[in-house]
Amino acid sequence: MKILKHLFITITFTLTLLGLNTRVYAVNTIPTAEQKSAAEERKFLPVESNSWSGWPEGPALGAEGAVLMDFNTGAILYSKNIHEQLYPASTTKMMTALLTIENTTMDEVVTFSHEAIFNVDSDSSRIGIDEGEQLTVEECLYGLMLGSANEVAYALAEHVAGSLDSFVDMMNDRAVALGCNNTHFINANGLPDEDHYTSPYDLALIARECYKNEAFANISGTRTYTIGATNIQSEERIMDNHHLMVEGFRYQYDGFIGGKTGYTKAARQTLVSCAERNGIRLICVIMKEESPDQFLDTQKLFDYGFDSFKLVNIKENETRYTLDSSTFFKTDLDIMGSSSQALVLNSEGTIIIPKGADFKDADVELTYSDGSEGYVASLNYYYSGNYVGYTTLDYAQNSDKIFEFANILDAASDQTEPKILERNRRTVFVNIKRVIIVMASLLALILFIIFVRSFIASYSISGYRSKLLKRKRYKKRKRNL
Repeated sequence: MKILKHLFITITFTLTLLGLNTRVYAVNTIPTAEQKSAAEERKFLPVESNSWSGWPEGPALGAEGAVLMDFNTGAILYSKNIHEQLYPASTTKMMTALLTIENTTMDEVVTFSHEAIFNVDSDSSRIGIDEGEQLTVEECLYGLMLGSANEVAYALAEHVAGSLDSFVDMMNDRAVALGCNNTHFINANGLPDEDHYTSPYDLALIARECYKNEAFANISGTRTYTIGATNIQSEERIMDNHHLMVEGFRYQYDGFIGGKTGYTKAARQTLVSCAERNGIRLICVIMKEESPDQFLDTQKLFDYGFDSFKLVNIKENETRYTLDSSTFFKTDLDIMGSSSQALVLNSEGTIIIPKGADFKDADVELTYSDGSEGYVASLNYYYSGNYVGYTTLDYAQNSDKIFEFANILDAASDQTEPKILERNRRTVFVNIKRVIIVMASLLALILFIIFVRSFIASYSISGYRSKLLKRKRYKKRKRNL
């Protein structure tokens, strides 16, 4: 029986590689006439971003919800029902993969429990793991993201948290920490449940966090991966990525980085994708669409984003906050050293705006920090009322070497080492050399003025005396005549 099972798996993957298997991939489902009609009706649902003043008009899509997010800033470029609660299906596995990567190492061994194998629907997406079989975390992650294996999701949850319930708690806590307000997980694989849902916006937040991780990006964008022989099975498992925008597949897309597919009868097609061109990295989420339009919709949104928007560096363009003009924002290595900036705009801060817009068209709001986040203040930018990016006002790198009077030991105290003065928004660091130079310059100017006035006064008195002497001589001569 086990031999037949393994033979079936081998045949399945062989057909997949040849492109002849339409049953394995849920992305290849054929919608009914009724489902096609529903998708056409959804094209008339409002696209909120199309009503934003000065914003490029985005495409009409058959998806129930869709969002295009700029990876660098988190700004929303396209918005359609982005806060509606929908079923995520297997895109849930992105959170499972993220938590696994954050809490394990790739070479750890995962042993598949009885529950991991038999508590998952037998007709759902699997890669044929047996009870007691052992895979490394790395192999499991490829099985999770490429093969969309539900038993792997369950096993990873147990491996990371000890139990599925504990792992689900981790998933929900992580979602809240990322700012997700319309997300609740019940399982680690995305199988249907009324209490298992998310929104396009929340899923984009999760994806954005995932693609900050290089390992996740590499795995999710891999075309094919082979799991070798294990302690139980001698056959290799060859897996193709279900995401058909990977290079070499039917809907390959220039600049594609990676993504995750999802499908259940209730969720329909869901798709999360990440792509980058010319320094702009975008996250696209499509929810409740029909095959193959989840890929076509994603291509339309990526084209819309790359063609309509530009990324602008804030430090290179910001003129409203000029730190160089402020004496008290200057400091140095020591009390009499050469002057340098104490505060600088973060050089990596960017905004993303329509290509026809100018940087100065964006409004900016300054918010001071309490110092716990490592910066003095943040500058948040808005275009036509919509958030488009931010940067931070940071301490300059050399500000850690500032001379601080708190470093002087107090002989009257029991202090044995200098107490470092912690910086906060109430602390002002003054460059003593700069102050002395300014004061010396002012004193020199005052002395110069006094000297000039004295000279002028002396000259005036000398001239007056000369005139008096001339008059006396004239009168004397007149008397002698």
